[in-house]
Amino acid sequence: MNADERRTAIQQLLAQTDGPVSATALAARCGVSRQIIVGDVALLRAGGLSVLATPRGYMLEASTAAPAFAERSVACRHENDRMMEELYTVVDLGGSVIDVTVEHAVYGQLCGQLHICSRFDADAFGKKLEASDVKPLCNLTGGIHLHRIRAANDATLARVIQGLRERGFLFSEEIQTG
Repeated sequence: MNADERRTAIQQLLAQTDGPVSATALAARCGVSRQIIVGDVALLRAGGLSVLATPRGYMLEASTAAPAFAERSVACRHENDRMMEELYTVVDLGGSVIDVTVEHAVYGQLCGQLHICSRFDADAFGKKLEASDVKPLCNLTGGIHLHRIRAANDATLARVIQGLRERGFLFSEEIQTG
């Protein structure tokens, strides 16, 4: 399989799956190294394909057609020891954590794609952080970060946000000045 055929195969594999596919799995399917896949994905992105890199692998970004969901960015704040509680709160109440964004003094806005839709996803993310000895992005900002939260409808989204509020995760001016 040449490079063009391989990139076409990667695009087809990502289009046929509902969840993330790791670079290692794509490499095995295509008979090349993981690094070749990383390069191929970079070229696909440069060519206009909307490929997201999540902690569990690559996936195609949903189309921009009218969304069949409710979505909102919320400002949160917590220490590292409460990260899993925050993620569980969102997924247990019916939401998904799409990404995390922090404001860095030098780099500006940094965003990490999460796509955490279940406790399984949250646990996989937590284990990956532990295994790599990497700290969450919110460590750069004293625990302050944004999450884009997605839910099936406005009522579910409101329930998720209320749950975050009740557990003290939402960052507000009252907390900031208090």
